[in-house]
Amino acid sequence: MQTQTTDTIAYGVVYKKNLSQYHVHTNDQVILCSLSAKLWKDFEYSGGKGGRKKRVTNTRDKHMDPVAIGDRVRYQPAGDDTGMILEVLPRQNKLTRQSAKPMPGAHAFEQVIAANLDQVVPVFAAANPEPRWHMLDRYLVAAEHHRLPVRIAITKMDLIQNTPAESDLLEAVERYRRIGYPVTLTSSQQMMGLEELRDILLEKTSVLVGKSGVGKTSLLNAIEPGLGLRVQTVNQTTGKGRHTTTHLEMFPLAAGGAIIDTPGVREFGLIGLTPEDVAECFPEMRPFLGQCHFGHSCNHEEEPGCAIRQAVMDGAISPYRYKSYLRLKVDL
Repeated sequence: MQTQTTDTIAYGVVYKKNLSQYHVHTNDQVILCSLSAKLWKDFEYSGGKGGRKKRVTNTRDKHMDPVAIGDRVRYQPAGDDTGMILEVLPRQNKLTRQSAKPMPGAHAFEQVIAANLDQVVPVFAAANPEPRWHMLDRYLVAAEHHRLPVRIAITKMDLIQNTPAESDLLEAVERYRRIGYPVTLTSSQQMMGLEELRDILLEKTSVLVGKSGVGKTSLLNAIEPGLGLRVQTVNQTTGKGRHTTTHLEMFPLAAGGAIIDTPGVREFGLIGLTPEDVAECFPEMRPFLGQCHFGHSCNHEEEPGCAIRQAVMDGAISPYRYKSYLRLKVDL
């Protein structure tokens, strides 16, 4: 994390944030920063009549944070290892989701999960909780939209070994591998797939995303012993994961590279996409786009001469992925 310094201005990388505090990493120290008045004005939410935007004056009201994990920032040192962030430098890329709406009729914002990434690593459990492949498709579309490479990780493989669930999961895994997405099968308990995952993460900045309870934190501990992250078991009654990770943080890897661990989410809303964009974000559909009878005007639903629907019937596109595509369009 290279840092440059002048007499009054310095540069660093945001590696952790919690509420209104930002931990900026420099070559030799960590600076605890707040936001400048200018950046505070970038906190906006929809609350006025007629959709008018109101300025946020309380951090608990904010729904759009101008600073993300991985951002390179310009800050002003204030002494005692503190400072003020003045500017977010241009991002190479970002991974975003739609923010939660604070109330009915309120405006949802683009929420930047992390910036300046090399890859996205969606993490899904083989069981407890059961994998939701439609959620994976959401992550994949978001990554494709921002042109980010993806490496899928499946945890807890030991829970389904030699069961019918193992065959079902491997069939789903092959569906994604055929499209071109690498999938690594892991088990923290059996140390399975960890070396392969370490190689994938080596010298890269990776963001881990996934539902609560899928084992992201356990996987981090297995990959990099000594991180000391808290791990909580999945609630056996509800099957819903407890939120072990309550803030965003980037962890450097001893062998090189960094991992951004994110709080588990139950939903992942897409933002900034049109229905046409969604089709472009399905790699297996791209060769057929524009070949329909109605060209690029085709909705790929019930129109005659649809090349996408024909590709589904011919086996070139998975029926499951096609249905997921239709569902994602409706959810926009």
